[in-house]
Amino acid sequence: MGKSIKVQRKESLLKEIIPEVLSQMGDGRIRGLSVVDVVCSRDGSDAKVYLEKSYLNDSEQKTALKKLKQARGYIQSQALKATGWYKVPNLTFTFDDMLEHENKMEELFDKIKKK
Repeated sequence: MGKSIKVQRKESLLKEIIPEVLSQMGDGRIRGLSVVDVVCSRDGSDAKVYLEKSYLNDSEQKTALKKLKQARGYIQSQALKATGWYKVPNLTFTFDDMLEHENKMEELFDKIKKK
């Protein structure tokens, strides 16, 4: 069985709110991050926030994740204010690798097509 509509709405709203909160942060690296997706657990108590990493190298990604972990309480409280929910999901931040995988697959298909 899939996720409830309530959880899907929560994901959608968080996907709108989190970029707004990040854009107000003091650190330029965090301010510039784009949210690719938000995936909540089935009960909606946890949410994984997938970020775009196109312009960050590995060490910058680690630094950004560390800063986001430190700012998680602030981000969650801002999301709580914006939504008016009783409780906001526990946020976990990670960088999205899907774009890289898609690009590699396209390169492979192009190589195959040329042969």
